[in-house]
Amino acid sequence: MTRPTAKEIKASADIAGVPVSSEVAERIANSIGPAFEGFAAVAGTLPFDLEPATFIVVQQVPRPPIKRLRNEH
Repeated sequence: MTRPTAKEIKASADIAGVPVSSEVAERIANSIGPAFEGFAAVAGTLPFDLEPATFIVVQQVPRPPIKRLRNEH
């Protein structure tokens, strides 16, 4: 993954329904760019094979139902 440009940031924001000005897109690109550069050395080597949103569902272990201590009506 390469460092995003202001043009890419602006297009992504527009698609997401949160339009930003060109100046704001440039500031966002400048602020997150170093993070992309920091990961450049390991790009493509990390195991991102599962969607993060499903991680908790996949990791849950079935548990027996909770026993009630008293009969509640």
